[in-house]
Amino acid sequence: ESRYNGTKVVSMAPDYAEYVKFADLWMPVKQGTDAAAFMAMGHVALKEFHVDKQDPYFTQYARSFTDFPMQVILEEVDGKTVTGRFLRASDFDNNLGEGNNPEWKTIVFDSKSGSFVAPNGSIGFRWGEEGKWNILEQASGKDIEAELTCINNSDTVVDVTFPHFNPDEGDSLVRKIPVRKLKLADGEDVMVTSVCDLQIAQYGIDRGLGDNLATSYDDETVPYTPAWAAKITGVPAKDLEITGREFADNASKTKGKSMVILGAAITHWYHTDMHYRGIMNLLHICGCVGQSGGGWAHYVGQEKLRPQAGWAPIAFGLDWQRPPRHMASTTYWYFHTDQWRYERVEADDLLASTAKAKYRGNQLADYNVTAQRMGWTPSIPQFDQNPLELAKEAEEAGAMDEAAVSNYVAYKLQKGDLNFAYEDIDAEENFPRNLFVWRSNLIGSSSKGHEYFLKHLLGAQNGVLNEGKEGKSCKEIKWHEKAPVGKLDLMVDINFRLNSTGAYSDIVLPTATWYEKADLNTTDMHPFVHPLGKAVDPAWEAKSDWQIFKTIAKKFSELSEKHLGTQKDVVSLPMQHDTAAAMAQPFGEVKDWKKGECEVIPGKTAPFFKVVERDYPNTYAKYIAIGPLMKKLGNNIKGIDWNTEHEVDELAVLNGTIKEEGISKGMPSLSEDIHVCDAVMRMAPETNGEVAHKSWSGQSIKTGIDHSHLYKGRQEEKITYRDIVAQPRKIITAPTWSGIESEEVSYTACYTNLHEHIPLRTLTGRAQFYQDHEWMLDFGEGFCTYKPAVDTKAVQTIPENVKSKPHLVLNWITPHSKWGIHSTYQDNLRMLTLFRGGP
Repeated sequence: ESRYNGTKVVSMAPDYAEYVKFADLWMPVKQGTDAAAFMAMGHVALKEFHVDKQDPYFTQYARSFTDFPMQVILEEVDGKTVTGRFLRASDFDNNLGEGNNPEWKTIVFDSKSGSFVAPNGSIGFRWGEEGKWNILEQASGKDIEAELTCINNSDTVVDVTFPHFNPDEGDSLVRKIPVRKLKLADGEDVMVTSVCDLQIAQYGIDRGLGDNLATSYDDETVPYTPAWAAKITGVPAKDLEITGREFADNASKTKGKSMVILGAAITHWYHTDMHYRGIMNLLHICGCVGQSGGGWAHYVGQEKLRPQAGWAPIAFGLDWQRPPRHMASTTYWYFHTDQWRYERVEADDLLASTAKAKYRGNQLADYNVTAQRMGWTPSIPQFDQNPLELAKEAEEAGAMDEAAVSNYVAYKLQKGDLNFAYEDIDAEENFPRNLFVWRSNLIGSSSKGHEYFLKHLLGAQNGVLNEGKEGKSCKEIKWHEKAPVGKLDLMVDINFRLNSTGAYSDIVLPTATWYEKADLNTTDMHPFVHPLGKAVDPAWEAKSDWQIFKTIAKKFSELSEKHLGTQKDVVSLPMQHDTAAAMAQPFGEVKDWKKGECEVIPGKTAPFFKVVERDYPNTYAKYIAIGPLMKKLGNNIKGIDWNTEHEVDELAVLNGTIKEEGISKGMPSLSEDIHVCDAVMRMAPETNGEVAHKSWSGQSIKTGIDHSHLYKGRQEEKITYRDIVAQPRKIITAPTWSGIESEEVSYTACYTNLHEHIPLRTLTGRAQFYQDHEWMLDFGEGFCTYKPAVDTKAVQTIPENVKSKPHLVLNWITPHSKWGIHSTYQDNLRMLTLFRGGP
C-alpha cells in the first residue's frame, strides 16, 4: 500500500526471499553481515547530515532524544586510551546539587551556561523524586542546550583506541577525539568527550583532526565506508551509498518518516545485538524512531499481549502472593538440556583487544552463573537446598521475619554453606522433574538444540554425535564425568494436536480449539481486542485451558492436605528493570562477592531473598477467585502503580462472588473462562478507561507532564467480554506501551517517548549509541561494531568414525511458513481464510 503511494522499498536478504520481488532494490547481503551494511549507510548519513552540514531536525532530535551529548570519561587500559563509563553527577563537588541518586544521573555540557549539568530524564530521576523523569531540555529547573560536540571548544585532541574485529584489519582502530579536561570531586584529573564525538570518529568520518580517515566513500581501507562494507556484505558500494543518502534525505524532509521493517531472522544470528544496533543507529541518526511512518517495525508473527496489566496478576497469582518465580527460558534450557557441556565457542575468543578482562578464562556458561549469583538474572532451581527446607532451617535458627531470613540466606552463601544450583547443575537434586508444555511444540520446532532435549531431558533416542567434554573447562560449574540422560520424570502436553511434543509426552490433555472456548486475542497487526467465542462445547473429554488447570488445581489441593500443608518458601528475586533495584550496582562495574570483592548484600550485590507462604491445600480456592492483594497492594506493571479497589468491587458484581466456605468466600469469581476474560479487561488500562486514567496519572507524577489528552473521551469506557463478542473493540492508549491509539496517528513504537517526553528505560533516559557496562566493554560492544560470524567449531569434535564416512556439512537455517509464528491457525485453511483473508 505504501509502495503504491510512491514509497521506495529496499529489500535486504541473502536469498531471493518472497518479499524481494516487491522491492525497488534488492541488497543480497551475505548472512551475518547486516551490521556492516547498516553502519555503511550510517556513515553516509552522519557525514552528510551531521558533519558536512547540520540538519536542524536531526540535530535537535540527537540533542534531546539520544545520548549523543552525554559525556564519557576516557581511561587508560594497557597503555591505550579507551572509552570508560559515563560521567555522573556524583563525580562533581556537591553532586551538582543532585542529592537523589547522583551516581545514576548522566552529564551533558550546556552551551547556554558553559558548564556541565545533569539533564532531566536519566534513571536517577525516576526513583526517589517526582516530576523530573522527562526528557525536556532542562536541568535544575532551567532550560539548557546540550552541546553535541566540543570540536570547536576542546582543550586538546587525543588518540582513542576502539575495538575492531575484522581479522584482516587488526584488532583495534585509533581515532583522534576532541576532549575537555576535568578535575573530579575526588581530585582525579580526567578527559571527557561526548558520545557524538566518539561515534562520528568510530564511523571513520574525517573531521580534519589529522587521523587520515576516509576521504571518499570509495575508500575501502577505512572501516564503515560503503566501499569497505561492500567487500564484506557483497552489496555494491553505490547501493549502500545511495540508499543511506536517500534514507536520510527523506527523513530530513519528512521529519523522520523513513522506516526499517525486520523480523526475528537477525535475532537468531550470532552477534544479533550488533546487527540490531546497526539498524537502530541509522534510525536515530536520521531522527526516525518515535515518528509515525518512520522508525522500526519488528514483526514476529501475530502475538502482542496488549492487556498485560490485567493478565499478569492472574497468570502469576499476584492477587494472592508476591513475588512470583520467573525464569529466563534460554538459560533454563541451555543448562538443563546440557548444551553447555558441548559448547565449543570460547568466550575469550570474543573479547575485545581493549578489554580489562577480569573474567578472562571463563566460559560462556560461567558468565551466566556469575550473573545469577550477582542478582542480574534468575535461576530455577535456585539453590542446592530445597527452598522450603531452607525457610524452615532459617526459622529454627531464630529468623522470624523476612529480613532475618534474607540475612540468614546471605550468611550461608557468604560462608559457602549454600550454593546456587547452577554451580552444580547436573547434580540429581537440581534436575527438572515435572514439565507441563502448553501453547508450544517444544519437542519440535520451538526448541533450540532439539537433539539435546531428546537425550538429556527425555532420555529418548537421539542423534547427538559429540561426547560433550568441552564443558569440563568451566570454572563456575562442577563437572560430572557422566552426563545425565533423561532428567524428567513426567512430561504433560496440553494440546489439541498430536504433534511431536505430544508424541513424546507421558500424558496428553486434550484442550479446546477455536469456537470451543471463551478466550481473548490481541495482536500487533491491529489495535482491537477480540474474542475466541465459544460456539460449541469442546469435543469428548477436551476442556478449555483454564478448566484443565482448574481441574489439576483441585486434585492438587486435595492431595496437599496430607502431603504438603502450609509452608514457607524462600524465593530468590533478581534485580528487575522498571524498579529502583535496577540502580543497585552503579558505574557499570562488576563486583563479585564470591571473589571477595564485596559482601553478600541481598538486593544490592546478590538477589533479593523473599519469603512467600505456600498454602498448598488452598491452591484451588485461590485459583477460582481474585485474591486480597489487588485491593491491599494494587496493581503494578512497568514501574507504574495504581489502586485497583474499585475494579475488584466491580468484578464482584460482574462475575459474582465465591459462595463456598473458605479463604476465597465473598471474593470475585474466576471459576469460569468468561470471568477470567472480564477480570483481565477490567484491570487493564487498555480496556478500562478508568484504569487508563489512574495509570496515566501515576505516570504524570513521575514525569511532571499532563498526559490526560491521550485517553481523553474514553475514561468512561469499560470493555467487557460480551462487548467484544458483539463487536471487536479498539483498545485505549495506556502508559504500558510506547505507542498511542489514535484516529490521526498510526501506532508507532516510542511515540510517547518522543512526543510526550517520557524517557526510555535506559541509563540516560535516551536512545543510547553507547553502553558503559564493564562486560559490554570487555566484549567490545560499548558502541555498535561489525563482528564476523562466530566460528562455532560445530563439527570439530564429531568422532572420527562418523567423519570418516561419506557426509555433507550443511548450513542449517529454520525458515518459517507464512503465518507460522505464534499462530495456531497455520495448518487450518478455513481459519487462515477467515482470519487473514487468504492463506
